[in-house]
Amino acid sequence: MKGSTKRFDYRVKRVRSKISGTQERPRLAVHRGHKHIYAQIIDDSKGITIVAASTLSPELKGKLNITDTVAAAKSVGSLIAKKASEKGLKSVVFDRRGYEYTGKVKALADAARENGLEF
Repeated sequence: MKGSTKRFDYRVKRVRSKISGTQERPRLAVHRGHKHIYAQIIDDSKGITIVAASTLSPELKGKLNITDTVAAAKSVGSLIAKKASEKGLKSVVFDRRGYEYTGKVKALADAARENGLEF
């Protein structure tokens, strides 16, 4: 394993040790890939994913020309918030994994907040 991967895994473990989703406040987990960004709301007490959205979602797939931009992250954030409100979720715990809270991660979080999620 390379050094940067070890550091990232350490950050993931550190952040995840402090955050846990419950039925009242599930966890909004973000994953950044090379080409796409993914978000899912997870109830850790049951071990299930309640809602998921990504740049590969059918609602966004045809609308986005480039899927690895801040604008794409904003649209994923608004989509996850809309899907969560349909399920009756209002508040979540934000799990940024090991990613810094800048750029795409921040854009996704801000868009989710603007569309009704509280965290």
